[in-house]
Amino acid sequence: MQNLNRSTAKVKTYTERIVQFGEGNFLRAFANWMIHEMNKQADFDAGVVVVQPINQGLIKMLNDQDGLYTLYLNGIKNGEAISEHEIIDCIQRGINPYENNADYLAIADNPDLRFVISNTTEAGIAYNADDKLDDAPQSSFPGKLTALLYKRFQTFGGASDKGMIVIPCELIDKNGENLKKIILQYAADWDLGGDFVEWINEDNIFCNTLVDRIVPGYPRDKMDAITKELGYKDNLVVEGEQFHLWVIEGPSTVKEEIPAEACGLNIVFTDNQEPYRTRKVRILNGAHTSLVPVGYLYGIDKVRESLEDDVVGGFLKDAIFEEICPTLDLPEAELNQFANDVLDRFRNPYLEHALISISLNSTSKYKTRVLPSVLEYIKRKDALPNRLLFSLASLIAFYKGDRNGEAIPLKDDQSALDFFTNQWATNDIPSIVKATLENTGFWGVDLTSFNGLQETVTKHLTAITEKGMQSALKAL
Repeated sequence: MQNLNRSTAKVKTYTERIVQFGEGNFLRAFANWMIHEMNKQADFDAGVVVVQPINQGLIKMLNDQDGLYTLYLNGIKNGEAISEHEIIDCIQRGINPYENNADYLAIADNPDLRFVISNTTEAGIAYNADDKLDDAPQSSFPGKLTALLYKRFQTFGGASDKGMIVIPCELIDKNGENLKKIILQYAADWDLGGDFVEWINEDNIFCNTLVDRIVPGYPRDKMDAITKELGYKDNLVVEGEQFHLWVIEGPSTVKEEIPAEACGLNIVFTDNQEPYRTRKVRILNGAHTSLVPVGYLYGIDKVRESLEDDVVGGFLKDAIFEEICPTLDLPEAELNQFANDVLDRFRNPYLEHALISISLNSTSKYKTRVLPSVLEYIKRKDALPNRLLFSLASLIAFYKGDRNGEAIPLKDDQSALDFFTNQWATNDIPSIVKATLENTGFWGVDLTSFNGLQETVTKHLTAITEKGMQSALKAL
């Protein structure tokens, strides 16, 4: 059987216009797929040079396949469960700067280069005071990028049209701003001069981004069947869900250079990503966190099964559409579309997402993902969000650590686990609720100060403990 490469597959070659830091599953199933679509549909002609950002990586394997790999997209699309696959051909080559730093720096001399994309994990955008300009290479990603940009600045004499559009995908808030700040710190540390600093500030664009696509990665347990289906060997097969969202915050000129709209891609260009970040955290993450204790104590183990159950699924839909969406400021049609997309993602028959795996650190997750909706609902409606508070009561019940005689594998900070162990030792529901709600270490605010909230949670927790989750939820 043949190996996948450019001699065995009929693919195109593109002009190298993008340098990408990171060769992992996420970028290949997310950004590279979108670049591939824009190349196909809009003549984007954007080839990618991938840089391995750490000493260990997949660049050799990627080069062995000439940058090619097969992407499977599995999930709900236009209301149907669909699995489809395609060879992605936008990556032209890979470079390991730990083996050949000169080749890496030579990327800067390419006059066609325009974009930088990265995903070096949340820890990747970090300052390392030990990095120096003459390191080969620098240890940090920002250090490597600073060296590349400085080389480009020198090669083209600081020409304004040779600046870059930098689009990081690391999962930290204001990723572009943070990356630029570190680059300017290196510019000062390494004494690169005021002209270089001015070029960075005036001629390079650093975008803040929000990325969203579930990427399970390499389907190791299915590779025999996949290889048989494909008819060729591919060591870099990657799986992703159908849904995708890329929010790019920057000036309007960025949108003009990326033909996403012509391809129907879900890329949002904006001058303020915050409403989209809030939407994702409140609806997607908030729905997950609201669901976990309710669905798990109901006797369900998987997210998909929760949506398929009329009672649990109905609870979650009502919580999203009636109590979370009304607290957000984007247009109602946009919110409803995103919420329906979220429910489709939860129903994805190709992904089995265990509720217990989402339960890690549930107290802090409730604080950041659900509580803002609770407080905003109270502020806007002068009423209590009954379902979100039922979820809070369920969370307290969950931390009792028992599901019908079966121990729940609780995972949280030890202080949180100790708190609930001590509270449940009393078995006094009103005092447990009071102590939990007034624990400002959990919530950052005393929740007993909100009129009727303590009584509502107490009522729900009493119903859950006395009647069981199934009866309590049906009564809700």
